Amino acid sequence: MTLGIFRTSLFALAFAVLSLPAAAQTLKFITNQGEFEMELKPEAAPKTVTNFMRYVEDGSYKGTLFHRTIPGFMAQAGGFSINYEKVDSYRPVENESKTGLSNKRGTVAMARTNDPHSASRQFFINVIDNAYLDGSPNKFGYTVFAEITSGMDVVDNIVNKPTKTGPIPGMRNVPVEKVIIEDVIVVGEAQP
Repeated sequence: MTLGIFRTSLFALAFAVLSLPAAAQTLKFITNQGEFEMELKPEAAPKTVTNFMRYVEDGSYKGTLFHRTIPGFMAQAGGFSINYEKVDSYRPVENESKTGLSNKRGTVAMARTNDPHSASRQFFINVIDNAYLDGSPNKFGYTVFAEITSGMDVVDNIVNKPTKTGPIPGMRNVPVEKVIIEDVIVVGEAQP
């Protein structure tokens, strides 16, 4: 191996290592109902955070809805356009619910079907402590990967809006007034 190739390879490796998310990132969600910020928890749910950031980075959360809100439970978002069309998803991510993070008020978790490894892009914000959604050594739960650090009052406002059934058959608890995610911005990184 020549010295030039070695230096180039070493530089590429150093750049790749520096590009890894070593610290928690803070994201600002701008909605038509106000703003809130969440801090990602990559140390507890690295695959989930990486998956979530793909959607942030490709901009596909912009123009999606909070399509399911239940007072005293949670607010769910990220899977439907403003016209209630399902938005394309990447492959599902492996469930990381057994890492010790709890579905307490203000935490953000991945939504999924009954298949524990089916989470893709939809997420929900817990508005009360929902510890029964946690994973344990004997069962998979719902992977917590972030926490709201400011704007929880905005989330509370969203979850308490009047809801309806539809417009898609089987959809329930849909806010009557559309709650739209207008943008998601990376606003900073916490230092380790």
